[in-house]
Amino acid sequence: MGSYRWPKPAAPGGSSSEIQSSETMSDAAVPAQATPEADILSALGARSIVLVGMMGVGKSTIGRRLAARLGLRFLDADVEIEVAHAGMTIPEIFATHGEPYFRDGEARVIARLLEGGPIVLATGGGAFMREETRARIAAKAISIWLKADHDVIMRRVRRRADRPLLQTADPEGTVTRLLAQREPVYANADLTIASRDVPHDRIVEECIEALHAHLCGGQAAQPPADVASAVR
Repeated sequence: MGSYRWPKPAAPGGSSSEIQSSETMSDAAVPAQATPEADILSALGARSIVLVGMMGVGKSTIGRRLAARLGLRFLDADVEIEVAHAGMTIPEIFATHGEPYFRDGEARVIARLLEGGPIVLATGGGAFMREETRARIAAKAISIWLKADHDVIMRRVRRRADRPLLQTADPEGTVTRLLAQREPVYANADLTIASRDVPHDRIVEECIEALHAHLCGGQAAQPPADVASAVR
């Protein structure tokens, strides 16, 4: 003889099947909680996020943390260039082949990386100066200019000796000249975020807020009080 399962007693106000069906529908009707990160990813589609700006503004550091927040892969164009040249460092490529050769290779590497989006990509300080690269970034990505003033940049780049363009008798003068040349071009980026001496996660949060406002039509947060002095 087969077993027989007694039906569960009906609760007041409805049958057990009605209550179970109602509970199931109620659970299914609860939507997943939306987040700014999810909104950004949906709006990005196949596009990437590209960080541009001067040496020392934190493109790699901020880029890694921003990629982690969004669940995207992070790539550094300079690292990819070194890999493509059998492990030669950027200073070695400059010294061996010269800057024009490096810039040509840089443009090709960035074009290839943008075809594999969406990613978060940190670019070298001079990459955005090439019109061809700017056009490709505009077509394939959202660009963020990490903007820092002269003093912030100098404090940071003094710690490292691997900046080919600063191997001069007057590094501070070189930074001043590069800022004058490059800032009007960097200003063509989709978004601008002030890079200053605050915790990295604060800069990342500002990137998230700016991306959400730009891509999803949200209201951008008011700039922090310290931004005005950070980007004189």
